[in-house]
Amino acid sequence: MCPNLALFTGIYLHFLGLCYILFFNMATKKSGGTTKNGRDSSPKYLGIKVNNGGTAKIGDIIVRQRGTDVLPGRNIGIGKDHTLFALKEGKVEFRTKRKVHFDNSILRKKIVQIV
Repeated sequence: MCPNLALFTGIYLHFLGLCYILFFNMATKKSGGTTKNGRDSSPKYLGIKVNNGGTAKIGDIIVRQRGTDVLPGRNIGIGKDHTLFALKEGKVEFRTKRKVHFDNSILRKKIVQIV
């Protein structure tokens, strides 16, 4: 053991009559660990953008939705993400329509149109 260097913490190595010390840092704070739920997605801002009776210009988004909760009616286009938008300028009107499902059940579907 190197008598003059006994105050230092580290690993002492003796090689060819010389004393070497390998130093390493100790942690001064406890580790915080990891978490499994530390992420969140950004908001998608879905919903009705122009209400019943409101006016819409050409290209205005009327409904942003996932799937076809509201179906397109007259003068309404549908995007690839099921966004409904105005094809003509006019007044927005929401209504319901009875539709027969493939298993002969009757569904009430919401339809938006521009008049």
